[in-house]
Amino acid sequence: MDANELISAIKRHPEYSRVGMILCHNGVVRGTSRDGRKVSGLRVAVDTRKLADILDHYRAVPGIVDIQVKIAADQDLGVGDDVMLLVVAGDIRETVLDVLTRTLEAIKTTVTAKTEFFETAG
Repeated sequence: MDANELISAIKRHPEYSRVGMILCHNGVVRGTSRDGRKVSGLRVAVDTRKLADILDHYRAVPGIVDIQVKIAADQDLGVGDDVMLLVVAGDIRETVLDVLTRTLEAIKTTVTAKTEFFETAG
């Protein structure tokens, strides 16, 4: 995954001159789960239709120029691997920060389902 590719796509947007901020989220596989267990890997499933709906919704927010996302779906990922890149471009900091947060939360709660693999004692 390459954030520069997503940023380049945004820079080609016909309304790029309206952009005052580009904000990136790079989610990676942690070595431990939220409950503290050691993780050996992760697999993510993506509902592409819901993803498209969410992107359409947040791209329509006043001040947002474009949103690009790449998710490492349906592949076995190891600790440290990139899971998701999310790039939001818009007019001012407050708008971009808010939309990145809301888009990320919507993706994580309604679009993706993750399966964590745990290390076994031995």
